[in-house]
Amino acid sequence: MAGPRNGSAGVNGHRIADESLLNDEKSMLDNDPGGMLRATASAGAQVRESAALAAEVDLSMLADEGRPRAVVVAGIGTAGLTGSILSTVAGPRCPVPIIGHRSAGVPGWVGAADVVIAVSASGRSPEALAAAEAAARRGARLVAIGNPGSDLEALAERARAPFIGVPRRAPARATLWGLTIPVLFAGRALGLAKLAEADIAETATRLDADAERCRAGADSFVNPAKELALGLAGSVPIVWGSSPLATVAARRFADTLAANARYPVMAGALGEAGRGRVGLLDGVFGGLAETSRDIFADPDDDADEELTRLRLVVFRDGGLNPEDDADEPVAVEERRADAIQTLAERRGVRCDVLTAEGGSSLERLASLVAVPDYASLYLALAHGLDPMAVPAISEMKELSNPIPESRQ
Repeated sequence: MAGPRNGSAGVNGHRIADESLLNDEKSMLDNDPGGMLRATASAGAQVRESAALAAEVDLSMLADEGRPRAVVVAGIGTAGLTGSILSTVAGPRCPVPIIGHRSAGVPGWVGAADVVIAVSASGRSPEALAAAEAAARRGARLVAIGNPGSDLEALAERARAPFIGVPRRAPARATLWGLTIPVLFAGRALGLAKLAEADIAETATRLDADAERCRAGADSFVNPAKELALGLAGSVPIVWGSSPLATVAARRFADTLAANARYPVMAGALGEAGRGRVGLLDGVFGGLAETSRDIFADPDDDADEELTRLRLVVFRDGGLNPEDDADEPVAVEERRADAIQTLAERRGVRCDVLTAEGGSSLERLASLVAVPDYASLYLALAHGLDPMAVPAISEMKELSNPIPESRQ
């Protein structure tokens, strides 16, 4: 996965990314005062801790009324992704729909026959709180997941609904696994998702192993996350997944690239790409950029060209669920992934491929999420950015808050 290296010039002579920043562990950690690398390295520990916390909560009441009509997982940002993960782990044979809801309240049809899982890392998300209130008001079964002692816990207590407390020690985007495991426990209690103890243990072990491979002290030539970050530097990333599971990982990477590295990115499923978005490879950032190159241009301007080129990242998952008796959908997805890689090569668009590993759906997902999570942080650090501090987010909250800070 070759990419821009130390000294690469960008528009107006500015550096695209400085590899030396990534190979100087002390400087890198100094540029990460919020400890995002450390928080990301805790992914395996998050799995173990949240599994233990979820196991302490009596979720039997979720199943007391039998199979629900539908399950709504309500949350925004990283919390919102947990619904997609539950749906992926439950698989295509899940007997009820699992719907992610990323806005305030719940869908209008939600009622007593349904289950609402409200998720918020802080326990203060307006979207999760509104969903929990609506679920209680409509008589839907409710389970809440978030920071202990929060507004969400108090609301769950008033509704006499189970609450799984997950201590918040980092920004929500660095606590994906701490939020995900309790959602999966709720899905298991409802009989919708199989989640063996071995699956949890193997997933945590894999996340630990990836944390070691991607550690800050490992140089870029042996660190897959740093290598991926440097390859993406100065590009317009397009991230596609070859399967529903791989697409969840692709969307996660898009979220972290935007939040941590401040990179614009498009993500989705290869099936969607084949219905139109694959045309990007022929556009002004793809093959057209190569064919329109001025042969009389100064060669020193070539680096500027790199800033306007696509960089394709394909997440592949050829894993089969042992309970599925048809592998044709998987074969189609794999052929489509092969085709996309061939198209990119023909147009001079560089392509990185990440392939899922592991036995269970949960472990395979973890294998696709871990390295990109670190890559988004290293890409930020290579540009001299603090991956935790995102001023635009704070300003947006201030501007959209109807109550002046002085009156709060």
